[in-house]
Amino acid sequence: MANTFKVKTKAGIGTSITTVYTVPSTTTAIVLGLIIGNVTGSAVNATVHVESDTSDTETNGNVELVTAAPIPAGGSLETLGGGKLVLQTTDILRVTSDTASSLDVSLSIMEIT
Repeated sequence: MANTFKVKTKAGIGTSITTVYTVPSTTTAIVLGLIIGNVTGSAVNATVHVESDTSDTETNGNVELVTAAPIPAGGSLETLGGGKLVLQTTDILRVTSDTASSLDVSLSIMEIT
């Protein structure tokens, strides 16, 4: 099994749910950090979604990890606070804002293949 550290970034996220990362097939990903930055001059609210369509219906479903979390003008939010998140094949991490083109996201992951 190979472990590969990666960073995924997405700029200008707004009011449409935006995919930041989709776990590739035959891969498990460990989210090491997720930082959301407010690039506007006003406070905004951010929501982080994890969508899972894997066959393990006992433990997987679509969830919001953070719902409408306030981020001050020019500020940032570290959503995991030192915790880790395991994503399985085809799981999707998405972010949305209540304000157009207001969020930049940096996602640090380790992919295990």
